[in-house]
Amino acid sequence: MPKTIPMIITNDTILVKEKEGDKFLTFNMPGIEPEVNIPFYHEFAKRISECQYYFKEFIRKEYGKKYSKNILAIIIPDDTSALESIFINEFFVNSGACKAVAKTTMAQALSRNHSRYISVSKTRRNVILEYISNDEIMARKLYDFNEYNVKQICEDAKRLHIDIEYSGVPIFVNNINMNMDDFFDLGEVISPKAFMDKIAAIDVEKI
Repeated sequence: MPKTIPMIITNDTILVKEKEGDKFLTFNMPGIEPEVNIPFYHEFAKRISECQYYFKEFIRKEYGKKYSKNILAIIIPDDTSALESIFINEFFVNSGACKAVAKTTMAQALSRNHSRYISVSKTRRNVILEYISNDEIMARKLYDFNEYNVKQICEDAKRLHIDIEYSGVPIFVNNINMNMDDFFDLGEVISPKAFMDKIAAIDVEKI
C-alpha cells in the first residue's frame, strides 16, 4: 500500500506532513517572490524544472528511498480555479516526488464530524463562502479580497443555499492563514494547529 503524505497549500507556502509524527514541514522555493493577488505557486511555472527538482529533494530527504511510491493528499485553497488545479496536479506528479496526487479543498477538509456546514476562508485574492454537504461543494460565493463587506458576508451565510435557509448549520472560520480576525464572531474559528491536526490524519480514501 502506498503511503499517503498530507500536504497543504497555504497563501504563502507549502506544508508537508513529516514522516514520523503529526507536525508539518515548510517547503519554500528559493527566489520566489509572489505578486499581489496571485497565488505564489504561479511563479513555479517560470522555473518549473528547478522547482520540481527542489520539491523532489525535499520529499526524498524526509521520506527516504521509496518516496516516489507515495501519494500526495493535497489540500488546496478554496478559490483554486480549474486550470490552477490542473497545474498543481501536473506539477507534483511530474516532479517525480510521488506516485499520484489526490486533491480536495480546504473547505471540504474542515470537518469530518458534520455532514453539512458553512466554511469561510480568505486567500490573497478572495474571501470564500461555501456550503458543504456530504463532502460536496453545494454553493460558493467569492468576494474580492480588497472590497468585501463583513456584514454582507455574514448575511449571505444565512441564505447561501436553499437547504440552510430554514435550518441552521455550523459555520467554520478557517484561520489557517492567520487572516480571519474580521470573522471571528461568525462561527467556530479553526486555528492553524487545529486545521493541521485534522489534515495530519487524512487518508486518500477520504478525499
